[in-house]
Amino acid sequence: MSDVHPASTRRDGSEAASQLARWLGLAATPTFAVMALLTAAFSGGPADMLCSAGHGLSLGGMVPMYLLMSAFHSAAWLRLFSPRR
Repeated sequence: MSDVHPASTRRDGSEAASQLARWLGLAATPTFAVMALLTAAFSGGPADMLCSAGHGLSLGGMVPMYLLMSAFHSAAWLRLFSPRR
């Protein structure tokens, strides 16, 4: 009697890499969103005062960058919830 894989298919490295890439794609959006929230909540130290130099609302800071990165990586979530597979 020979050993047979329970699912009767062989899993190779490319399938595992594909699954890992899918999960990493899903992890990117919430990670960047949390980083934006933490940066917004805990910023305001002396280094931030030097970098902002009194420009008011700066769109060049870390919070907008993290929000944009979160938006750009949201394609994986949109594919997950789309009705078409």
